[in-house]
Amino acid sequence: MQAKKRYFTLLSAGVCLALLCYLGGVHLRAAARSKRSGDGIYRSPAQPWPLLPDTSLLPFTQEEGGDPGSQVSPRQKRDGNSSIYKGKRCRMESCFDLSLCRRNGFKVYIYPQQKGDKLSDSYQHILAAIETSRFYTSDPSQACVFVLSLDTLDRDQLSPHYVHNLKSKVQNLHLWNNGRNHLIFNLYSGTWPDYTEDVGFDIGQAMLAKASISTENFRPNFDVSIPLFSKDHPRTGGDKGFLRFNNIPPMRKYMLVFKGKRYLTGIGSDTRNALYHVIMGEDVVLLTTCKHGKKWQKHKDARCDKDNAEYEKYDYREMLHNATFCLVPRGRRLGSFRFLEALQAACVPVMLSNGWELPFSEVIDWNQAAVIGDERLLLQIPSTIRSIHQDKILALRQQTQFLWEAYFSSVEKIVLTTLEIIQDRIFKHISRNSLMWNKHPGGLFVLPQYSTYLGDFPYYYSNLGAKPPSKFTRCDPCCNPPGVSVPTNPKAAWCCTKSQCWYYNIVLWNCDKPLPAKHRWPATTVPVIVIEGESKVMSSRFLPYDNIGTDAVLSLDEDTVLSTTEVDFAFTVWQSFPERIVGYPARSHFWDSTKERWGYTSKWTNDYSMVLTGAAIYHKYYHYLYTNYLPASLKNMVDQLANCEDILMNFLVSAVTKLPPIKVTQKKQYKETMMGQTFRASRWADPDHFAQRQTCLNTFATWLGYMPLLHSQMRLDPVLFKDQVSILRKKYRDIERL
Repeated sequence: MQAKKRYFTLLSAGVCLALLCYLGGVHLRAAARSKRSGDGIYRSPAQPWPLLPDTSLLPFTQEEGGDPGSQVSPRQKRDGNSSIYKGKRCRMESCFDLSLCRRNGFKVYIYPQQKGDKLSDSYQHILAAIETSRFYTSDPSQACVFVLSLDTLDRDQLSPHYVHNLKSKVQNLHLWNNGRNHLIFNLYSGTWPDYTEDVGFDIGQAMLAKASISTENFRPNFDVSIPLFSKDHPRTGGDKGFLRFNNIPPMRKYMLVFKGKRYLTGIGSDTRNALYHVIMGEDVVLLTTCKHGKKWQKHKDARCDKDNAEYEKYDYREMLHNATFCLVPRGRRLGSFRFLEALQAACVPVMLSNGWELPFSEVIDWNQAAVIGDERLLLQIPSTIRSIHQDKILALRQQTQFLWEAYFSSVEKIVLTTLEIIQDRIFKHISRNSLMWNKHPGGLFVLPQYSTYLGDFPYYYSNLGAKPPSKFTRCDPCCNPPGVSVPTNPKAAWCCTKSQCWYYNIVLWNCDKPLPAKHRWPATTVPVIVIEGESKVMSSRFLPYDNIGTDAVLSLDEDTVLSTTEVDFAFTVWQSFPERIVGYPARSHFWDSTKERWGYTSKWTNDYSMVLTGAAIYHKYYHYLYTNYLPASLKNMVDQLANCEDILMNFLVSAVTKLPPIKVTQKKQYKETMMGQTFRASRWADPDHFAQRQTCLNTFATWLGYMPLLHSQMRLDPVLFKDQVSILRKKYRDIERL
């Protein structure tokens, strides 16, 4: 009997020991999983949070990256998202056919719209942005990426824009191929009450360009996180940012503001419901309202009446434009319209949406423009932002303006940024670096096909600690209209002979008459390269010729007469402003309120907005941009009119730099000299000449969606110009002479 008891005791002890070992192993494995993040990097576990007596703050004790307020179990959440992410492990290397792009280049094809298919305005804007871009192709055999003509933006079943039977429509597309090489745009997914990220059909191996996407479902190096934008977001152009003064301290009325809904039913942001815990003050104003939905009164709580009354006292726009920091908490979904509103208003976004993959996070460093908060640390937000130094605040605000204007101010920029990111993934060997994306002028204007070296662009000399080059290449276009014959001007050929900065002379022979014999060309001290244009069109003067061996290009019309001193002085000025057009003949634009259109004038006034390329210096990169960035429709217009190419170049440079050109001083008789030439006089005497240029001005502005030209009153003169000192002491003394 005693033996049986001992045996039973030992058996019980063994079972207990085994159970303890098993439970301990489960605990250790769970701890290891919680310690390892999704990217395989080990991090220390979060410190435990004490239980709080107020149930409205309980969500902040959840694990970071969770969904505060969600009552959906992990299994339900996973099952809800299964229809989207059957290809959750997709990456460019595994679910994208790179050979299509390497064979034909990066081209995007849009399926033809089928009869009866309705498109929302926002999706029409997206498709229009692609069709007018340099990436578009109408030939599917040349395409690298395919975009649906079916509206996939709003996949909320309660929305009037929801497209039914989308699954079968997509599967019937003859090029679908399980979504391979397809790009799907989406702004809204899921529906009430849980608002999951389900788009309602199997996307297969397609890439998602999605708003409010979570880091849990975001597929790095495959999907693109885009911002949530409203139906009123402009298709092109877009308004500028609202940073008017670079003051330190910022001199704004409010330190931190928020005004928006809080949700009483269904999934919503518990962060918004807890805002009343933050200590308010004169410069911290956080307002919520219960007034949304038809049955809000049925569900209102004890705080609703007071919150609603406070909410009505403040104007949202006034708060937005007079605040230094703007709270951007999640709403029904992770993203909200307040994100873009804060960026435009130069109000530094304070992000409170744990688990949101921020827009274009693959290329944008959001730490330079936003404060990334934690929903669990809500009560610490005011003290945190008050600790940020004033210099840092100004830098954050300035970066919000750059990012807004570079990537977010229009649907077109959002779409082009998405495409450029995908293109960088495909052609990694020439992809843009972080500096190009996060510093002016931004990734859309720095084309990696031109170069991957920062020093080859006019915007980064200071970043490299380098000086602009000390030589220039002169380009002389001969682009006479048919029936007009003007011989090469010998005086113009001699204008740079004594210059120490002259490197090459390129003559672009676009005339209909035969090329003169070599012995008839004036002798020069530098090599002369003659390029005979095959197309003989105006835009050919801005082709990116390989023969241009310097960064600086001196562009001179064949009837322009400048002295060596004038050329050298203009080049010296350009070396201080290498990203701008620097030159002599200035023109201006104005708004004609009677005709409600832009006007063009050549009158000599105190200000100007253009420097014509008939006598100007600029960086050769603008030849590449003119040829490869501008749409063919604008260049065709220039070529058909045989006019306006100089205006189009000014539009391009001003759009890139956000700065006006620079006019340098000139001899007093320069205007009369220009007018005295037979060819130029004939063009200027033509009554259609100015009418055409005004038409060009308005066409170019319409394409951009705004007027990029900026007025300036700055004119740079040589040092000691017109001072009463010995003429021998003046470096550019010839400019003063008549």
